Amino acid sequence: MPNFNQLKKARYLLPIICMKYFQLSPEQLLNIKTLGELKAVGYVSRSVKQELRDNLIKFLRQGKSAFPGIHGYEYTVLPELERAILSMHNINLLGLRGQAKTRIARLMVNLLDEYIPIIKGSELNDDPLNPLSRYGKDMVAEHGDQTPIEWLHRSERYTEKLATPDVSVADLIGDTDPIKAATLKLPYSDERVIHFGLIPRSHRGIFVINELPDLQPRIQVALFNILQEGDIQIRGFKLRLPLDIQFVFTANPEDYTNRGSIVTPLKDRIDSQIITHYPKDIATGRKITEQEAYIKPEQERIEVFELAKNMIEQVAIEARQSEYVDVKSGVSARLTISAYENLVSAAERRALINGESNVHVRIGDFWAIVPAISGKVELVYEGEQEGAAAVAQALIGKTIRSFFKQFFPDPEKEKKKNNSAYKTVQEWFGNGAQLDLLNDAPEREYRAALDKVPGLRQLVRSKFPNLPESETYFMMEFVLHGLAEYSLISRKNLERGMQFKDILSGMFSMSGDEED
Repeated sequence: MPNFNQLKKARYLLPIICMKYFQLSPEQLLNIKTLGELKAVGYVSRSVKQELRDNLIKFLRQGKSAFPGIHGYEYTVLPELERAILSMHNINLLGLRGQAKTRIARLMVNLLDEYIPIIKGSELNDDPLNPLSRYGKDMVAEHGDQTPIEWLHRSERYTEKLATPDVSVADLIGDTDPIKAATLKLPYSDERVIHFGLIPRSHRGIFVINELPDLQPRIQVALFNILQEGDIQIRGFKLRLPLDIQFVFTANPEDYTNRGSIVTPLKDRIDSQIITHYPKDIATGRKITEQEAYIKPEQERIEVFELAKNMIEQVAIEARQSEYVDVKSGVSARLTISAYENLVSAAERRALINGESNVHVRIGDFWAIVPAISGKVELVYEGEQEGAAAVAQALIGKTIRSFFKQFFPDPEKEKKKNNSAYKTVQEWFGNGAQLDLLNDAPEREYRAALDKVPGLRQLVRSKFPNLPESETYFMMEFVLHGLAEYSLISRKNLERGMQFKDILSGMFSMSGDEED
């Protein structure tokens, strides 16, 4: 009796022993309407995994990417994925939320043939040359070479199911349909009374189960035979359907302890497990954010400086390292996407209120991204005590600190000097002056307020002499926030913006809550 490896080899390789790659355009293929015509052009079927393998080989030889728009995985995830496809493996993508697992699975459709023939009217995508279902076999037996066929586009060969606790075996595999039995006047012993589930209907395609650990263990057990022997079992029927399916699963490591797990025998049957990750640098994060963020056409006039774009990415990096954020839960790339959209919208709102046509983002606009942060991070107990909004503001503050020393002298070292680079600015506030920067202030008032601080413009110009005027004011505001983060001046949140003061007067004017 053949062992499993022999069966597996026969199942995937036999269809291509006599493979003939005929050159027909999609238009010519679509004109083929019968089984006889299909045979006449020399069409030979391939398994779906062989299709994926053959088409990936073409992409690799041509130096093209089969997964466009996936950034940061060029030397990690994608090579592992390509090796799994070349090995014709079922795949599990394991990683925290927001790591493009579902996006990768959906892009695998690009590796399918553009069209494949099926027996017309078949619910299981029956191959005309090798029918699987009772319907398909009956059609070929009755009509022979005149069996009508139709062409299935690759976009219709992808099925995705989110694993939830209420998913049943009937949903995935199938069950008997009493209504069909009554309508067709068939006994329950007739396999035509079966209503097939999502997996059999994905025959000759890609089937994806998202968040696999959320699937109940007894439902996971129903997948054993499909992954091992390639067939299904429905109730009492002696039914063996050698399904041809590329399985892709996604899973979050957090789910293994919080909501469920993948049962060990099922994990053993998934050939390749590929671990995903977050962007490893700001440049990669920016590519993803700029690609995914939906910036409306009327928002394209808003100027977003390089530092502002980098700061958005740094917020996510700070969140992933924060003691207040649950590291096991992860910080999705959706955080930076939503934050970037909010940042641009904050500037747009101000422009609409003031009737201004040319507008740029400000450092103060970063407090508008708090809703995008607080809803996308899972806090540990200490973070819950602080509050989501406070944690979000602290992350923005840490982001400012992380960049400030890259552009300006280290405030910690400057404190020890008699002639500090920030002396003029500090003395102005030390003499009792204060500065209010309101969120919705027109550009003219915003610039006038910053120009009141002596030495501020000179400090920025000494480091960046060639900056455009709008970016110069952006950096002037950045200096104030940076000095506040290093406790050289104080910063107080107002209902409508920010107030900057001397550090001592700021401390005495704080309310009890602010002091805490």
